Amino acid sequence: MRSVEDILALMGGPEAAAARCGVGTEAIRKWRQARAIPARHWPAVLAATGLSLADLPGAPEPESHAMPEPDSAPPAGATAALVLGDGTVLWGRGFGAPGTRVGEVCFNTGMTGYQETLTDPSYAGQIITFTFPHIGNVGANPEDIEATTPAARGLVVKQDLTEPSNWRATRHLDAWLKSHGVPGIAGVDTRALTARIRDGGAPNGVLCFPADGRFDLAALRREARAWPGLVGMDLAREVSCRQSYRWDETEWVWPRGYGRQTAPRHRVVAVDYGAKRNILRCLASAGCEVIVVPATATAEEILGHAPDGVFLSNGPGDPAATAEYAVPAIRGVLERGVPLFGICLGHQLLALALGARTYKMERGHRGANQPVKDLATGKVEITSQNHGFAVDEKTLPPSAKVTHVSLFDGSNEGIACTDRPAFSVQYHPEASPGPSDSHYLFHRFVALIERHKGGSARA
Repeated sequence: MRSVEDILALMGGPEAAAARCGVGTEAIRKWRQARAIPARHWPAVLAATGLSLADLPGAPEPESHAMPEPDSAPPAGATAALVLGDGTVLWGRGFGAPGTRVGEVCFNTGMTGYQETLTDPSYAGQIITFTFPHIGNVGANPEDIEATTPAARGLVVKQDLTEPSNWRATRHLDAWLKSHGVPGIAGVDTRALTARIRDGGAPNGVLCFPADGRFDLAALRREARAWPGLVGMDLAREVSCRQSYRWDETEWVWPRGYGRQTAPRHRVVAVDYGAKRNILRCLASAGCEVIVVPATATAEEILGHAPDGVFLSNGPGDPAATAEYAVPAIRGVLERGVPLFGICLGHQLLALALGARTYKMERGHRGANQPVKDLATGKVEITSQNHGFAVDEKTLPPSAKVTHVSLFDGSNEGIACTDRPAFSVQYHPEASPGPSDSHYLFHRFVALIERHKGGSARA
């Protein structure tokens, strides 16, 4: 087996290796630190060096030695397993609804809001590892949801679910998960799993919590390896509404809870690629009559509502796949000069409509503590984020300026058009869960609408 340093030398050095594998030099530093190369880069490394799989650090041993027998019994007390695409098996205790789910294993660093996170449609196709150990302590209730049903395929936690101790709780989280058919696994070393995802990227995985306690590890490994991953996958169509509807509920305010918008000043059409409810509440609270339309709505259907502004929502999956039907609609709106605001997937789709490209990130941004710098003001916002793809700002046209940047990795976090009333951000200004630093963006959108309406009236 060759060392990482030997392999880098064979590839022409760290910079050449980074270029061949399509990563940055920071990733190469982490390879050196971990003394292993992530499995997703093995094909490029083998092609560049002529080595065999057995020469790579971190590659599995021959199958006769590396993997347990398919009928191996689980350790004492284990009732669930998380099987990763490289064959790793993490045993634990099952909770929620028995079942088997496959998806991309990611991690979320939020300390609160697990119910909102699980119902965020942007998590479709993913199994969430919560880095905060005390999950379940605020229970569950019918209000703290971002969609009717959970979008996440499963969850991974360190400790057993804690008893609810919050005045708003109406049921135990375990009972809530059971009612929605979502399985979970506890007792996993989530710190080690998070470090693995951080250094090697989000792997495919199968969460298995069998009702009969039987595990076919060979079949689970095959299922994890065979899952195609999120690249090229259009999930927005799956989580979007099926028909248009109106929304007037406003943000939750102590002590009255949610309110109603009864005197809207502007009409906004929100394109639902997987919209969270709190986004719609923020728009309503900012004085908007909100009409929600499906992800597949055409420009004619959107403009047929005579909107003062158009909002592009968050959502799951590969933006390049969703772009096949979303980009023509967005370009139609841009051509009409209607003010436009996008977030998360909507941000990526706006960039694609402008001619830019997107790419799959090594590990993505997921959590409620992501620092973002506003390049115009110099201020730093702590933001809520959930995305595994990003805009390649080098491919943006001259008419789109970069407005925000991530202080974690320098990736793009916002753009604004200089020739039309359109802007977008990569993060979630509505939070839920998360800080309220970025709520001002909804009011910025309304101000853009008002300026545009004023200019139209003068014209």
